[in-house]
Amino acid sequence: GLSPATFFTVLALLWAVYYVATGLFGSSDDHIHQRSTAFEEQMEPLPPPVQLGEITEEELKQYDGSDSKKPLLMAIKGQIYDVSQSRMFYGPGGPYALFAGKDASRALAKMSFEEKDLTGDISGLGPFELDALQDWEYKFMSKYVKVGSIKKTTVPVTEGDASGEASGAAETDTKQTEDGPSQTPVTESEEKSSPADTKEE
Repeated sequence: GLSPATFFTVLALLWAVYYVATGLFGSSDDHIHQRSTAFEEQMEPLPPPVQLGEITEEELKQYDGSDSKKPLLMAIKGQIYDVSQSRMFYGPGGPYALFAGKDASRALAKMSFEEKDLTGDISGLGPFELDALQDWEYKFMSKYVKVGSIKKTTVPVTEGDASGEASGAAETDTKQTEDGPSQTPVTESEEKSSPADTKEE
């Protein structure tokens, strides 16, 4: 074994190394505290979320993080959320910055970063994509404050376009109702012919 003198010498050396190391680097608790206070000083407190009500997609684009005085907003399925607390993700330079100021439903459902998918149009999505979108929506509902919704825009119909077709369809509907009695015998004769066909078989 070790003699008592050697044991105490080794113990003294270990203590000296520990003392020098903590003196140079400080304790890990001190470093964590210094880092967190420095981070808190950099981060300004976030203003409370402002309720916007219904806004258009064009108005939503103003909240993409380019103006640091405005909240950072993003929409899923037409519902707008304040994502300012996650500016490092959704703000300028963040990995999801392209979603900010937009309804990114389709892009989130498809896990796509393509410009064409940065839309609220979710038509044609498959069941797995809709499930993924639902998961994103639950995440946003639990983590962020809902501050408004996107105003549904109705596409104005031009005179020569769909309105002419619609009025033409309406005219044929009225003609059919006016000529109602003359149409009934045709349907009855069709019904009479079908049982006869079955009897011949």
